[in-house]
Amino acid sequence: MDNEQNFFLNEENRTIIFLVISAISLVISFFHIGNLPFDAAWIAIVLCGTPIIKGAIEGLITEFDIKADVLVSLALVASVAIGEIFAAGEVAFIMTIGAFLEERTVAKAREGIEKLVNLTPRTARVCRNGEEHIIPADQVQVDDVLRVLAGETVAVDGLILSGNTSINQSVMTGESLPVDKGTGDEVFSGTVNQFGTFDMKATKVGEDSSLQRMIRLVESADAGKAKIVGLADRWATWIVVIALTAAVSTWFVTGEVIRAVTILVVFCPCALVLATPTAIMAGIGNAAKHGILVREGDALERLSSVTGIAFDKTGTLTYGKPYVMAAESFISDIPAEKLLVLAASSELRSEHPLGKAIVSHFRTISDSTLAEPQEFALIPGRGVKAMVENKNILAGNMELLADEGIKIPNEIVLKANEYKHKGATIIYIAIDQIGAGFLALSDILRENSAAAVKTLRNSKVNSILMTGDNAHAAAYIAGRVGIDNVHSECLPADKLTAIDRYQKDDQLICMVGDGINDAPALKKAHVGVAMGGIGSDIAIEAADIALVSDDIKAIPHLLSLSKKTMATIKFNLTAAMVLNFIAIILAMTGILGPVLGALVHNVGSVAVIINSALLLNYKSEFQSA
Repeated sequence: MDNEQNFFLNEENRTIIFLVISAISLVISFFHIGNLPFDAAWIAIVLCGTPIIKGAIEGLITEFDIKADVLVSLALVASVAIGEIFAAGEVAFIMTIGAFLEERTVAKAREGIEKLVNLTPRTARVCRNGEEHIIPADQVQVDDVLRVLAGETVAVDGLILSGNTSINQSVMTGESLPVDKGTGDEVFSGTVNQFGTFDMKATKVGEDSSLQRMIRLVESADAGKAKIVGLADRWATWIVVIALTAAVSTWFVTGEVIRAVTILVVFCPCALVLATPTAIMAGIGNAAKHGILVREGDALERLSSVTGIAFDKTGTLTYGKPYVMAAESFISDIPAEKLLVLAASSELRSEHPLGKAIVSHFRTISDSTLAEPQEFALIPGRGVKAMVENKNILAGNMELLADEGIKIPNEIVLKANEYKHKGATIIYIAIDQIGAGFLALSDILRENSAAAVKTLRNSKVNSILMTGDNAHAAAYIAGRVGIDNVHSECLPADKLTAIDRYQKDDQLICMVGDGINDAPALKKAHVGVAMGGIGSDIAIEAADIALVSDDIKAIPHLLSLSKKTMATIKFNLTAAMVLNFIAIILAMTGILGPVLGALVHNVGSVAVIINSALLLNYKSEFQSA
């Protein structure tokens, strides 16, 4: 019983039921089916017309807001007054369909902010007088000493006092790889401690912490994005004035009230109301066939006017997964292939993403079985120590080798720097206390990134790279895909500020990203597009559009589709207005009566729907195969 009540309490379900019943009643009324004691069109008037009249009265009284429903209400009342019940019911039915379609194109309330809030740690481990105390995170004070264990989320911003670790700070910077941290390094709230234990001093707590600031950025960016008002409502005041003037003038000149009522009926902006939502819904349907989920009804309209597209790097232009791009050996009797084998065996028991990437890379290029390390030790923030094939292996950063008293030969450093300038992460390898070489790991560029950027350039749309990665990694990826405008080492606030600066210079920006750190920028941008396949839930919730197929080559088709959708809307509006004015002239001369007038302007509504439906099969030259 409760489920049935909930079903009927849902406004969308109720509207669908009312529309179905009203359609049946209008068919009965038009064909005079049955021997009802009243005109069946009254059912459509009550179910569909009453909410329209109620909304018009409330808008006029509470806000003195003249919308399209004011003219519709006048036509309904006037038609009923002179006994044209079917005309009144038909107008109410068509307008309700238009309003329903318009509401269907508006996305439900965003949940991204709530998900960001859920990332905030509830508790923190505070060290006082040599003892650990777990307290609510919001009670942490500046200068408190916190202890963070492996796998825990950092509760507040601070500086590491002791310990070495690797921090997954993708929530803040979007970097694909964990960042090694040691004494004196800064850590941010919401980031995750991957290995080991460290003590830190709190520097920014509560509302001042990085995660809380990002939540506020998302909220403020969303509030600042104006929603586009329906054209019929935008022009409603003028439409009402013109319609009333024409109706009253015709009545005064001819003395026939039926002509005045007909003018009100044919002047009802049904086709105008349907022009935008039907085209947008068809555009959304077309996008869905290409793996694109349009989450905001007016996103296609906004997208058609963008002048630049800002791309995040990790997970957007790249896959966000490290791979071994090179193995370099500097010992004559150990070739690069053998160096890779020893490194992969050393990392077999490692849980570090870089270690897993090395093992995975070896298994993709070789069918050989890796030897289990005879000894293994993970050093947080440094790397691993292992015994493989009776050789002492060190695999990690420069600090690991320095801690073991091993000097890295200058030729290795110089060669490694070449890869660093390409944005690679270096894993140095030492064998039996001798610097032997290194492995260079990098993110994988998406196959279609360069082609998508080139297509956008040919379409006169500027491409911008915004990334939390360092300048070398950003410049290398930008060069490979053909982007000249680069913003590196960006925190969430930096991306938002950059987009705001572009838009203040009258450059409408579409932001394409995938991470939690992209959420504020996705909200602030004129249009936000999230990589739906691997993107975080929060990024998707913050965006207007999600690429479910996770394929960046869908972007050019999406742009072309948005422009075609707007062209369709403009054609619909022009055709609807022309038909309305022809119908008005015919109504003034008495050629059209209320019922025939309602049917004629209904033809305009149907034509708009058919023209919009053609968008479902629209094929751009950029669409996915």
